[in-house]
Amino acid sequence: MAIATRIDGELGESYTNNQPVINFMSSSPDSPFTQPEASAKRSRRKDARPGELLAAALDLFVEKGYAATRAEEVAQRAGVSKGTLFLYFSGKEELFKAVVRENISGRFAEWNAEFDRFEGSSPDMLRYCLTSWWERIGSTKASGIPKLMMSEARNFPELAAFYEQEVMQPGNALIGRILQRGMDRGEFRPIDLRHGVYLVLAPMLFLAMWQHSLGSCCTQHTQLNPEHYLAMQADMLLNGLSARHTPTPSTENAPT
Repeated sequence: MAIATRIDGELGESYTNNQPVINFMSSSPDSPFTQPEASAKRSRRKDARPGELLAAALDLFVEKGYAATRAEEVAQRAGVSKGTLFLYFSGKEELFKAVVRENISGRFAEWNAEFDRFEGSSPDMLRYCLTSWWERIGSTKASGIPKLMMSEARNFPELAAFYEQEVMQPGNALIGRILQRGMDRGEFRPIDLRHGVYLVLAPMLFLAMWQHSLGSCCTQHTQLNPEHYLAMQADMLLNGLSARHTPTPSTENAPT
């Protein structure tokens, strides 16, 4: 082995210029040359694991449903052991709740803040509500969560109660704020607020169901353009809500 000695002042320090030895020393896990870097990589990997587990869980829950998804499958897709998964989540139910919070319910504070800052008209706000839902939820894998809940809520009442509290109630309240704002400003005519919320929700739920059922396998003749569909739904809703719109009473079945 070729050894050289470097003189720094009064101290001599030995080092090697043998490239195979240098390569070995750099790749060894016990090498002082690699420990800080390896430790940093392990730390970054550990920090990323919860996100990787949540992404894998979302994929599997949407693909297979809640009942058919097993914790070990989530761990395998995330590239970790089942034991590692349980270091972060106590079980499948807690994992599912974390997925919902990461992708939907944890974002309501942000969305309500946007409502508070919005300076446009209430019709514009309603259009923004529909289009931003599509961009942030509807067009993503997370849109499979509502479909999953509608399919499996009866079999998992604890999850249904959680979903109602963390998604449905704040979601309904946010849409209710939009409609109430329009009525308070004279932009929307007075309506039954509770059922008005469901009118706004209907096209969102339809798209969520469509994407993860027939929409994924039907022919081109029956496909729809989500953005165009939501724009038409917004026009229909706003024509019905408009304070300037006075419906003409139907005379089709009126007594003569």
